[in-house]
Amino acid sequence: MWGLDNNQLLAILLAGLMIVLWISEWIPVYLTALLPLLLAVPFGLLEPQDLAKCYGDSNIFLFFGGFVMALALEKWGVHEQIARRIIGIVGDKKSNILLGFILSTGLISMWISNTATALMMLPMAMAVVEAMPPAHRQSRFSVFLMLSIAYAANIGGVGTLIGSPPNTQMASILAENFNIEVSFMDWMKIGLPLSLVLLFLMFLIFNYFLGAERKDVHDLHFHTTPWTTTQKRVLWIFSGVAFLWIFRELFEQQFGWKYRDENAAILGALAMFLVPTEKRKSQKILKWSDTEKLPWGILLLFGGGLALAAVLEQNGILELLSQGFKHFDEISVFLALICLTGMAIFISEVLSNLAMVTLFIPVVGVFAQQTGLPLLPLAMSLTLGASLAFMMPVGTPPNAIVFGSGYLKIKQMIRFGFLLNILSLVLICLFVILFF
Repeated sequence: MWGLDNNQLLAILLAGLMIVLWISEWIPVYLTALLPLLLAVPFGLLEPQDLAKCYGDSNIFLFFGGFVMALALEKWGVHEQIARRIIGIVGDKKSNILLGFILSTGLISMWISNTATALMMLPMAMAVVEAMPPAHRQSRFSVFLMLSIAYAANIGGVGTLIGSPPNTQMASILAENFNIEVSFMDWMKIGLPLSLVLLFLMFLIFNYFLGAERKDVHDLHFHTTPWTTTQKRVLWIFSGVAFLWIFRELFEQQFGWKYRDENAAILGALAMFLVPTEKRKSQKILKWSDTEKLPWGILLLFGGGLALAAVLEQNGILELLSQGFKHFDEISVFLALICLTGMAIFISEVLSNLAMVTLFIPVVGVFAQQTGLPLLPLAMSLTLGASLAFMMPVGTPPNAIVFGSGYLKIKQMIRFGFLLNILSLVLICLFVILFF
């Protein structure tokens, strides 16, 4: 049928079914993420070991470690202490709080992993929401504050070459396969202004939809309290992990210390179970029963997204998509940018942005050589678009992390995410044309 073999048809049907179920929420989104675990091996779409790698991906352990540390921050009120100080700087109007979190998250994400940034900022945003009366916690402000953490982490990640893994992956592929060097400043001259403009426009959009709530200052009730010894210990552990995240590449270059973000996160999680509180040495900061509050479903959700991506890749669906480039040998540069950016943004809603860049940058490189189009702007537009997928929880790690807060519905993420997807598409094309 349509030139597809049985496995390819089954892969497309599985992808379509999961997307429909994720959007409609006819069953919990976490159960939808288990469909590859149920169907991929019996239908011959994946080998068991490949399926296991998806649900045991290193990012899942990064999430787990981050969630454990966030649990300790919440249990001992550290997130409230930090959130109180952020509000002390930006003021207690909801629009100001929103702007403060957007700028903080976006700027931090430019220099460390956007996943790590979302893990750090989410507990602080939740503290602000939990400081409101229970009846007000499902307000528009709560929704936009949660979305601002995910979206600002994504946007900040495109600001620098080291802000998100797809950026460095693109630079590596271009250097190794096409002898094109992308320096830190080459990336920043487009990525930095693009991310700053997007952050500002996102704030304007969210502030507009806040309506009358934007001037509300009456329902945030923080009480000033001094730091306790236990809070300081939790903060030291959390800060130590953040330090390891920030200087990971420096440690590897200078001292040969090779570790990954998930190693640092797991170290922090273990420390929370080993370090005692101020009351007595036998009482630790966390005990295993505390993990009942962890959003375990998010780990399944992310694994399901990776499994779906593997199904599409290993059964040739992505290769079929890449073959479509052969029909655009007469295309203009601007139209090529629009097509590539749009494809990157919307395919990345269900496919890992890193996998997207890894698979398609070599294809785009060959396409550019065959057509005589400039490779670097095409590669930049694809890579930028891959990190700016805002609609689905599985689109980027920050999306999945924030969706686990419980304050968001998937329809809300889709509604505002689609708007930002279109805005990102337009801005990426304009910036790439402008700077090239």
